[in-house]
Amino acid sequence: VYCVNDPAVMQAWGEDQGIGGSMVSFVADPAAELTKALDMEMTHSGPPSVGIIGRCKRFAIHADDEVIKTVKVSEAEGDPAGDDDPSATLAEGMLEAIAAEK
Repeated sequence: VYCVNDPAVMQAWGEDQGIGGSMVSFVADPAAELTKALDMEMTHSGPPSVGIIGRCKRFAIHADDEVIKTVKVSEAEGDPAGDDDPSATLAEGMLEAIAAEK
């Protein structure tokens, strides 16, 4: 799991979620370098109160042997952050997308 945030926040988030000893890692992208390289920077003006500018879109990637197989983004008109319907990027949605690859 990664997001545009600093390492201390990501470490605290991971601890809060109890990921210690699991296969899950929380990784920081403080300068949004990965986000920009993947063209996943949220650029919608949105309401300034929620701080959309500079954030990462809600997305998930399935890669196999260094080949990207599926990219899903949860966003819609009027919902650039995908908060109303994140289903495409949640585990169940990604599992369905992976199954459809075959």
